[in-house]
Amino acid sequence: MEIRQLQILRELGERGSVTAVAEALYVTPSAISQQLRLLQRSVAVPLTEHQGRRLALTDAGRALAASAGEVETALAKARDAVDAFINEPGGPVHLAAFHSAAEAFFPPLVRAFGKPGPSRLCLADADVAQTEFATLTGDYDIVLAHRLDHTPPWPPGVSVTALLHEPLDVAMPENHPLASKQRVTPHDVAGEQWITVHDGFPLFGTIEAIGAAAGRRLNIVHRINEFFVAAEVVAAGGGLALMPRWTTQPRAGLVLRPLAGVHARRHIDALCRPERAVRRSVRAVLSELQQTAGQIQSP
Repeated sequence: MEIRQLQILRELGERGSVTAVAEALYVTPSAISQQLRLLQRSVAVPLTEHQGRRLALTDAGRALAASAGEVETALAKARDAVDAFINEPGGPVHLAAFHSAAEAFFPPLVRAFGKPGPSRLCLADADVAQTEFATLTGDYDIVLAHRLDHTPPWPPGVSVTALLHEPLDVAMPENHPLASKQRVTPHDVAGEQWITVHDGFPLFGTIEAIGAAAGRRLNIVHRINEFFVAAEVVAAGGGLALMPRWTTQPRAGLVLRPLAGVHARRHIDALCRPERAVRRSVRAVLSELQQTAGQIQSP
């Protein structure tokens, strides 16, 4: 039993003939008759009867036709409720981000939406493996995620708003011998101690690429996912690390040098489920994220 079939039954009761219903709905009489037959298969009692050459509703048919109006009214209310939800400017928006994105994007978002006005923002940090970011869209309206250039794109079931395509540089203490170079190569850094993320997290693939380009395994001493912690360890002389160029906050005693010979960039994207991306409040936050991304690239 489908709403379209109920609508046809209702029209038949009001208009009195299959031909009149077909003309009103801009379809052929045979199409109307087919839908009525399909509806009849789902009901145990006759819904229509022939009165001469005219097809009329039985008592059961009239009862079901009356309910069609109630169903259409309920659907109209449901559509209105969805429209109101989609267009509500002050609806809550739950957003999760990995740590370096949170450090860069959360303060501007709070300044934009943390005061009375549209969009009530609820923020959370989420440090997960690259393959798990898309899954988080089931729990949050927006998920800030990152992936390396050479990794697979995000699943087709999520809506993607591109924010940054960020270079990854080599972080080192400002008094390190390599700090005098304008850029460093895999061979320059392969013999150093390294601080990197845990296996399965974005950026580790670039660490492996550096070792492959240099023809040797890197000496990974420390495993630290949070960049601001890794930066402090680098500045203290604990080793080198890959750091994002734009979202790494400046720190005393730390310098970044571009890496030559290895393609080292990451995408930072805002992921959400398509049905959430159409909400007015979510669109407002996505727009603010894009503006912030533009400011990050052009300080």
